[in-house]
Amino acid sequence: MSLFEELKRRNVIRVGIAYLVGAWLLAQAADLVLDVMGAPDIILRSLVAILALGFIPAVIFAWAFELTPEGIKRESEVNRTESITNVTAKKLDYVTIGLLIGAIAIVAVDRMLPQNKMGSEPFSHDSSSVIPAQAGIQNPETPPDHLKAAPPAKSIAVLPFVNMSSDPEQEYFSDGISEEILNALAKVKDLNVAGRTSSFAFKGENQDLRQIGETLNVQHILEGSVRKSGNTVRITAQLIKVDDGYHLWSESYDRELDDVFAIQDEIANAILQQLKAHLMAGEQEALVATRADSQAYDLYLLAKQRIYERSRPTLEAAAELLDKAIAIDSNYAPAYAQRGIVALLLSDEDYGTTPIKQALAQAKLYIDQAMRLDPEDPEALAALGLYYNNQPGKTEEAIAALEKAVSINPNLVNASNWLQAAYGSAGHPEKSIQILQEVVERDPLYRPALGNISSYYNNTGQADKTAELIERVRPSMPNDPFLFRLEADLHYAKAEYAKGLMAAEKALAIQPDNYPNQGTVGQGLLSTGQYERLASEGHPWQRIIGLWALDRVEEATLLAQQQADSGNDIGSLIGVLANSGRQQAAVDFVEQRWASLQELEDAYPLLGNGPAMMLDLAYAYASTGNEERFQDAMSRYRRAVDKGKIIGFQNPFLNLIEAAYFTMSGDSQTALAELQKGVDDGLVVAAKFADIWAAFKQLEGDPEFEAIQARMIEHLNSERAELGLEPMLI
Repeated sequence: MSLFEELKRRNVIRVGIAYLVGAWLLAQAADLVLDVMGAPDIILRSLVAILALGFIPAVIFAWAFELTPEGIKRESEVNRTESITNVTAKKLDYVTIGLLIGAIAIVAVDRMLPQNKMGSEPFSHDSSSVIPAQAGIQNPETPPDHLKAAPPAKSIAVLPFVNMSSDPEQEYFSDGISEEILNALAKVKDLNVAGRTSSFAFKGENQDLRQIGETLNVQHILEGSVRKSGNTVRITAQLIKVDDGYHLWSESYDRELDDVFAIQDEIANAILQQLKAHLMAGEQEALVATRADSQAYDLYLLAKQRIYERSRPTLEAAAELLDKAIAIDSNYAPAYAQRGIVALLLSDEDYGTTPIKQALAQAKLYIDQAMRLDPEDPEALAALGLYYNNQPGKTEEAIAALEKAVSINPNLVNASNWLQAAYGSAGHPEKSIQILQEVVERDPLYRPALGNISSYYNNTGQADKTAELIERVRPSMPNDPFLFRLEADLHYAKAEYAKGLMAAEKALAIQPDNYPNQGTVGQGLLSTGQYERLASEGHPWQRIIGLWALDRVEEATLLAQQQADSGNDIGSLIGVLANSGRQQAAVDFVEQRWASLQELEDAYPLLGNGPAMMLDLAYAYASTGNEERFQDAMSRYRRAVDKGKIIGFQNPFLNLIEAAYFTMSGDSQTALAELQKGVDDGLVVAAKFADIWAAFKQLEGDPEFEAIQARMIEHLNSERAELGLEPMLI
């Protein structure tokens, strides 16, 4: 018998065919499953190699052994007359046919699934791997049309590199590497780089890369991993095109930790070369990181991680870490800069308990040293700007420092936010708003800018835009206290004070020590007439109003005096004095400190509640017979309000102060019209308008005035009823 016939008789050929079909089927099924799981390609390659190696043992086994009714025996031990190889052959044929049917099904499924072509395949970012994996078909919600602008071609987001070290405490190091690369790329002209806050919001999330690109409005993503062991580090990075998941570039770096800055430079420049090849014309300057002792830099990175958390314990921990970094390397300017920032954030007006004057003095020492070491360091300039922002009358200095900081490093989003605050304080709200819009575009999940821009929308009759912003960020911050606070402010803007207070109290329950949360609850307490709670729970200016409404005038005056002495709030004291029959005391307070109202306005620009303060002062001058100063104060009020109206400021509180202005101007009809509009739009203040401004006493008894006031109380009581509170009576 020939060899071929013997191979057929022993079913070796059938076994070989069945094995090959089965192995191919198993590999195809594994390919689909492993892709969905996001497993590395090495697993599939290893499986294919094992299956290939298994073919030879399979055919050898089929040649040497035979299946009999008594089990598997050596072929040489089986009597040819008792052999059942013909029966086994039929079974193998059935098995092969079944496997072929399975193979056809796998091919059909594979063809129906979206392929990685022409951007049709969504990709996911897996926090445990630096390799994007195919995901199932996804249909993310379509954002509003005005939020769907195509991302710029020259745009990139740097996702936080995954910490692959055995110690989870090393995560700050991988975050620091990501941030330094991000900062380096942000300095490249004409390259749009998504902000840190938004990029890092996807940390630890298994998110579809296309969805990330849409949220951050970028066309490219850099992701990677960091494995730190002893004094060595391995950094892996890869640049991905968002729409189709195509890998433009990837590389791994093994270095000693004392060369960490060179690694950052090398990766950033490699990315720039790739971006230049695909996107940008012309040469880019090499990027150079600030050098420091590696141990000091390690502590600096860990401290920055703590600073981002913005709580008193983490800020205090950051201060200790930065002190250690400075002790190791006394020439590292960024460490001094961050130490100055921490000192300011730990003041009793932010997250800590240090009196503001003491915090300013401490911060100045660190900031001055940072500036001496490197006057061009953007972190030092940002710290200097924050320092000036905390001092009345220093807004121009703040603007100069912060403008320079963001020009050097546009990715310093905190500096951008401090800059818009400085412009606002300087009486340039239009510039402030422009910066806010730019920050939100670059860093859509950065909370301070989101809060500030939504406040602008709420105060300019654009609450619908706030609602759209909330829905845009909701998937990235579900059940987040910040989101509850945004919702509370939106409800307040819509005159839904009970709903707003309930949302604010959700935020406060999660973060009871959060200063903005406390103020948002205070706003709800004020708007629902809960003065007892307001007198103990609100921000200082809110507590003053609560005490005033409870007729605890002396306590209100004492607290207002304390606030004025701190230099933080003089408007509350002027208001308490002017509206409690002590107008001369209000005048004396101002004139003993400022020679003219121009000097007062320079120190406290008329933004926010500034016009109200000037109106209180005008009332004080009118009551004390100083007509010249009265007219001066009134004209300053008018200019400030008109400037705000030019950029769209309009809300019920503005109607209230306008009504007070026209009342003092002798135009009662316009005053009543303003009150009417304010109440129509949901204005709710104290039980009586005259409890807020004594000037309204001259309107009491007027039927129209009393009717408007009654409608306000009706709204107030409807909100109280929603909270289960008793109605208030006039």
